[in-house]
Amino acid sequence: MHAFNQRSIAGILDMIRILGAMVDASERARQLVGGLETRLAETRSRVERLPKRPKVFFEEWDDPLISGIGWVSELVEIAGGIDIFADRRHQAAAKDRVVTADEVVAQAPDLIIGSWCGKKFRPERVVARAGFGQIPAVRHQDLYEIKSSLILQPGPAALTDGLAELQRIVERWATRC
Repeated sequence: MHAFNQRSIAGILDMIRILGAMVDASERARQLVGGLETRLAETRSRVERLPKRPKVFFEEWDDPLISGIGWVSELVEIAGGIDIFADRRHQAAAKDRVVTADEVVAQAPDLIIGSWCGKKFRPERVVARAGFGQIPAVRHQDLYEIKSSLILQPGPAALTDGLAELQRIVERWATRC
């Protein structure tokens, strides 16, 4: 038995390599990692063409407010966003990524992306929070959901489907602003 606990993009890629070695599929794992690395590099290069980069609050949970875990924070930046709580990305425990509503308001995010692990994101609850009416994301109705199964599980789907959703949201915002 082997337990994985990856918390970064590098950790996800290492997990794939290790798992491939464990099941005698090292070459297939190497190919998968190569494809994922290419996709990440291509997305990074697209960011250079964005006219503007949005400040992003990735909300992993709503009560208490929890900011995005490591690999999610990395993906936000790869997709062209600026994670407003990037300084907390290395905190593996959710309790260490709790933020206050006042901190979110002070950061004035352009986008709020919710992925409430196991329950539907409710933009109307976000909008109703004290002080949130002054946040650009709320004023311009730039609140989005990415299903937790696409981004909050530290595996290949986060690097493909999760990243694609982030990229779509960020690029749509950047081309509009």
